[in-house]
Amino acid sequence: MGFSLAEAFAAARDVFQEVDETLSQKLSRLMWEGPLEDLTLTENAQPAIMASSIAVIRVLQKEAGLDLAKHARLVAGHSLGEYSALCAAGAFTLSDTARLLKIRGRAMQSAVAPGAGAMAALIGADIETAEAAAKEACAAGGICVVANDNAPGQVVISGTAEAVTRAGEIAKAKGAKRVIPLAVSAPFHCALMQPAADAMAEALAAITIRPPAVPVLANVTAAEVSEPDAIRRLLVEQVTGRVRWRESMLALKGLGVNMTVEAGTGNVLTGMVKRTDKELATVTVETPEDIEAFAKVL
Repeated sequence: MGFSLAEAFAAARDVFQEVDETLSQKLSRLMWEGPLEDLTLTENAQPAIMASSIAVIRVLQKEAGLDLAKHARLVAGHSLGEYSALCAAGAFTLSDTARLLKIRGRAMQSAVAPGAGAMAALIGADIETAEAAAKEACAAGGICVVANDNAPGQVVISGTAEAVTRAGEIAKAKGAKRVIPLAVSAPFHCALMQPAADAMAEALAAITIRPPAVPVLANVTAAEVSEPDAIRRLLVEQVTGRVRWRESMLALKGLGVNMTVEAGTGNVLTGMVKRTDKELATVTVETPEDIEAFAKVL
């Protein structure tokens, strides 16, 4: 994650160094050398994914003249990526973002006892089917809700383990093609995360949030927001609330967006965009070669 950028650009190295120093941890070494089981711990994965994204943004700013206020209509990020988006837009400092995501990762990881919760992806199920399956499963006890509305035919449910299992079976009976249990450390974006939401409310209350250079498209509302107190409130709600990514991507065209640019490791979000609105142009920027190519179209 981010190694080729760090080799090629001082701006990327500076990002990784600042995150390491902020967290008093060699997170960059963990990103580049592993072990993978430590990197995938939520408290490490969240700041690592953010650092990889911000490294791309900082390199584009320095090497290609990227100016979000000039070149972007808005920013957005999926779950923890909302923090990366806010950092990119200047609402958070990089150090504050790293600290917040470390707290968020630890709080989410520890909110529920191991094995008590679960998440599952419902493939081939629309949002109405997923909501109906979750509601029916809850009638027999436990908690199950739609956690991530990612794209048409790709919905993630979350809650107590037994209820999520029941909801998966119900969804298959209602026409879902597959139910894929997710290897996660906790059931994110459901009511079981309330202890983590409380921890984030306290952490965010102590952080200065500046008006972003461009609005952020909030996960829990699929609507743009720029006011710092509203950003703070929505980030707390996001811990237990639904990530409305499909709705967010459907809103882009009406907001004047004709291209999405995914900055950081991988192209998962780009895939979701393509499934949701095939008319939107998409670009992924991860490697030095990607940066060189994208600089030519800025």
